[in-house]
Amino acid sequence: MYYVGIDVHGRSFAMCILDHHGKTVKETTIRGSLKDLLEAVVTIKRPFAVCYEASCGYGYLHDQLARRAQRVVVAHPGQLRLIFRSKRKNDRIDAKRLATLLFLDQVPPVYVPSLDVRSWRQFIGFRHRVIAKRVRVKNSLRSLLRTHGVTVVTGKRLWTRQGRALLATAELPTDRAVLQRDLLLDELAHLDAQLRRVEQELNQTARAHPGVELLRTIPGVGPRTAEAVVAFIDDPARFRANKRVGSYFGLVPCQDQSGDANRLGHITREGPAMVRKLLTEAAWQGIRHSPTIRAYFERVQHGDPQRRKIALIATAHYLVRVMQAMLRTGEFWREATSRRRVA
Repeated sequence: MYYVGIDVHGRSFAMCILDHHGKTVKETTIRGSLKDLLEAVVTIKRPFAVCYEASCGYGYLHDQLARRAQRVVVAHPGQLRLIFRSKRKNDRIDAKRLATLLFLDQVPPVYVPSLDVRSWRQFIGFRHRVIAKRVRVKNSLRSLLRTHGVTVVTGKRLWTRQGRALLATAELPTDRAVLQRDLLLDELAHLDAQLRRVEQELNQTARAHPGVELLRTIPGVGPRTAEAVVAFIDDPARFRANKRVGSYFGLVPCQDQSGDANRLGHITREGPAMVRKLLTEAAWQGIRHSPTIRAYFERVQHGDPQRRKIALIATAHYLVRVMQAMLRTGEFWREATSRRRVA
């Protein structure tokens, strides 16, 4: 068995090959595209295992290497930084360290979902980017109106059909301001059309997935939150303990413990920020609509207004643990019959 470590970059790849004794067989740098890397991998004597660090496009590379290698391990970049603390660092050294960790079976791996799930995750993220663009366009329109002291309608009414009609006919002092207004309105209409197409596709996918419909039985959880949680959890069985799902989404506090001292800080914010945001919004809605979720929130808050944010994050953490359990067991949401069951 050969153990191959690859340090992946955009146009160059450092590769180190160890034999079954852990001795270096070959070190090389491949310049070019992924195609050149894969052609070099084909020449390695089989059987062999490959390890590389997760980065953009790690899923595609995993699928291609899996056709050739007996085993492919994608390393967690955050945990690798803790292992690779050194004052001497370059691509060849990193490749050899990856090969060594693979030989020792000490690589901190990441989960690699299927192509369909990766595409689903990316499309969910694409929707959020479209929304962010639309928000920027709306803010630009508001800024344009304030700059020239123009008042049409206030609040969300500005984006209704009537509000946009008034905005399109509002008098502005210069031709450049009029042109800017018209271009921004055209861009806004284009982004609205994009968002409708994206959500139509997402709704179709959500209706075909039983996990999304299952999570929607939770009060306050809509289709967008449910689909994001299902897509990023993917396989509930991959979490050995239910509490690990909170760590995966970065909803647990940072910890610095030594002896009797145990300091807890802000949440780690690891994992997809988009899902954390959706879970927080769902927690707010759940507090409003579910006695069980509201009881949990109030228990953590202890009646202290300054603990409101802490209680909200704790509620989001509780909510994602419930979602993980529901996906694993297939049970629908049930309101707790007593406060004791909320814990």
